Amino acid sequence: MLGVFVLLPLTAAVLLGDVSRAAAQDSTKDYPAKPITLIVPFPAGGGVDVIGRIVGEKLAAALGQPVIIDNRGGAAGVIGTRVAARSAPDGYTLVMATSGSIAINPNLYANPGYQTLKDLAPIGLISTTPIVLMAHPSSPQQTLAEIVTEAKRDPSKINIGTPPPGTSANLGAELLKSMAGIDFTIVTYRGTGPLTTDLLGGHVKLGLNVLAPAMSNIKGGTLKAVAVLAPKRSSHLPDVQTSAEAGLPGFEAGLNYGLLAPIGTPRPIIERLNRELRLIVDTPDVGARIASDGGDPMPSTPEEYTADIEREDRKWGALIRKLGLKVE
Repeated sequence: MLGVFVLLPLTAAVLLGDVSRAAAQDSTKDYPAKPITLIVPFPAGGGVDVIGRIVGEKLAAALGQPVIIDNRGGAAGVIGTRVAARSAPDGYTLVMATSGSIAINPNLYANPGYQTLKDLAPIGLISTTPIVLMAHPSSPQQTLAEIVTEAKRDPSKINIGTPPPGTSANLGAELLKSMAGIDFTIVTYRGTGPLTTDLLGGHVKLGLNVLAPAMSNIKGGTLKAVAVLAPKRSSHLPDVQTSAEAGLPGFEAGLNYGLLAPIGTPRPIIERLNRELRLIVDTPDVGARIASDGGDPMPSTPEEYTADIEREDRKWGALIRKLGLKVE
């Protein structure tokens, strides 16, 4: 009789587990059954918002449900990403991400409130855009070698503008200091727009910036692209050297855009969203809109996006620890 009493609870537990799994599978079959919220952890009008709205519009058409954009700006993406990480893992809250918000911030901020791969499930990459070292035409330094030489001779003569701490461009400036063994003043701006404005006005002669806000000025000659911080030349600036070609191999920083969901989101939902996202990124009109923002399409699997996050985390985490950088 003892064996019977042990067997019955075990059987019930197995049956209960089967019922729970079946219920979860049934719920994913109907996904999505209501509107989806896409958190953009940056203010409206910026580069991340532009990409987020493109993705949101196309996802809504593909899934047959509205995708509501929720701009939650603040702390270089920390605030909105934290909200997403604490949301229900049911596929109805997604978050746009950049290399900064998911690979830099968890290392840079003392208490961001999330650890990316513990709290968020990668869905897929969307696009990539390089960080570009830019110069005003009146800058005495017009090459990477000249900047490094002058910084070694007199660090007070070199000021380089960047977006806020926690961004790939800002950490790119720290990477330049570390790799070249130089010092200079990093002038931080609230965003890429104000930085571009001051570069155009000559108020800061050098800058590390994403391409989108300055692309027309570079092509028009009012700003010069000194080097592209990427392994290969940008499709938008084919005549501009990479940082390696300019004399500093390994001096690379870019901005990858991707989509994530709270950890625990059912795998069938992640796979459905990834399929739709890859189709979206591969369409010519989306590619053209990404190009107009200075980027290139970069579709991926969830696993490829996970590997990308891990690489970026190792790179920037090591630099942040080496330099003792922390934001309280």
